[in-house]
Amino acid sequence: MAQFFEIHPENPQLRLIHRAVEIIRKGGVIVYPTDSSYALACQLDDKQALDRIRRIRQLDDKHNFTLVCKDLTQVSTFTKIGNDAYRLIKILTPGPFTFILDATREVPRRLQHPKKKTIGVRIPNHPVAQLLLQELGEALFSATLILPGETEPMTDPYEIKNQLDNELDLIIDAGIIDGGETTMIEFSNDGAEIIRQGKGLAPMLD
Repeated sequence: MAQFFEIHPENPQLRLIHRAVEIIRKGGVIVYPTDSSYALACQLDDKQALDRIRRIRQLDDKHNFTLVCKDLTQVSTFTKIGNDAYRLIKILTPGPFTFILDATREVPRRLQHPKKKTIGVRIPNHPVAQLLLQELGEALFSATLILPGETEPMTDPYEIKNQLDNELDLIIDAGIIDGGETTMIEFSNDGAEIIRQGKGLAPMLD
């Protein structure tokens, strides 16, 4: 059975964030709020926790995995980020965007796209997610919480508890989120391209 923390969406209680960090460090799989929906997360080098997330989502190797970072410094640790990409990400973050970039050696191979050797990165604009990343002091492996067979991400923590209570170690309840997917932007030699339009708006790429 998952622990269930009610954390204020604008003024997160630090003691609960610290307990959440403890659960992550002990190999836990958590559900936490982002600016687009609820998402699953674990430490990026924890293979067992990662496999649990794959099972919950029923993901194959072709899925673009995502690292959630607190800032651009963390992003540049895990991705080969050129000047143009850096400038664009700086303008658009924090916000509901996922950026696909070439991965560096800091990214475990099992998280990279098997053919492209890319990784998704994201800097969410949600106080709970930001404080969690700050207190953890490292990036999180993350996947939007979309159940197998569904097309929309989960936005209600009580519904998550009803469906996944036995699969998780912690559910962070920060209220119902006005859900949607992130806008996905892929960088290549040809520049930046929106490959999935979601909640984030990037008029400079239209």
